[in-house]
Order: sequence, then C-alpha cells, then structure tokens
Amino acid sequence: MKIASPAKAFDISAIGLSGLCLIHCLVLPVVAVALPYLGGWSKAEWVHILFVALAAPISAIALFRRAAKRPPASLLLLAAAGLLLLALGALGLPDHALETPFSVMGGLLLAAAHTWNLRRSPPPPCSDKPSAD
Repeated sequence: MKIASPAKAFDISAIGLSGLCLIHCLVLPVVAVALPYLGGWSKAEWVHILFVALAAPISAIALFRRAAKRPPASLLLLAAAGLLLLALGALGLPDHALETPFSVMGGLLLAAAHTWNLRRSPPPPCSDKPSAD
C-alpha cells in the first residue's frame, strides 16, 4: 500500500471534509424527516461552524504546503470562494434560506480546488527505471 505525501494527505483530508459537509447538508435533512431525533442535530449551528473551522486551516495547509511552487491565483480564488460560501452558509448570511445552497456550493468549490491542487502535483519519481550504473 502506497502512503500519500503529507501535502497530498491534506488535500485528500480537505476533499473528505467537503464530502462530509455535503452529506450533512443533503442527506441529513432527508433522514431527519424519518427520524425526528436527528432533526435538532441537523440544524445545530455549532456543526456548521465546526465544519468551517476545520476546513479553513486544513485548506490553507494543503494549498501552501508544497515547497515546489506556489498555487496559481485562480486556484486560490476558487478555494477562497468555497470557504466564503461555507462561512456564509454556516452563519446563515445573508438569509437562512440560502444556508444549504451556499454550503453545498462552497463545499463543491472547495473540493474542486483541492482536486485541482492534488492533480497539479508533480508525478512521483519512477522507481521502475533500471539504474545507469
């Protein structure tokens, strides 16, 4: 089993958190209809704030950890837009009716930024080459 580099591990973690956010935003309300006990948890403000509080530093570390080269401005803009939408959704701004659409779009944008960051990494060195000794 191949172990991912620390930079890739942060991108993979950020993509996973975006996935959890999407599950929370899209699946949990549907489950809450069938199970009223979960209804209160799906609306808990601390859950949304926790996702943003985890996403922001993990995203920053993942995007800036590469020593080789700085991420392109368009990649940073994509990630910043995703984080901004997540934060606005978590805070219910400008309107609570936009909480789910903002959170979903923010999670998708952030996942796209980390997927882009993951794909722009240089390929691993080939260990199958015969040595030139």
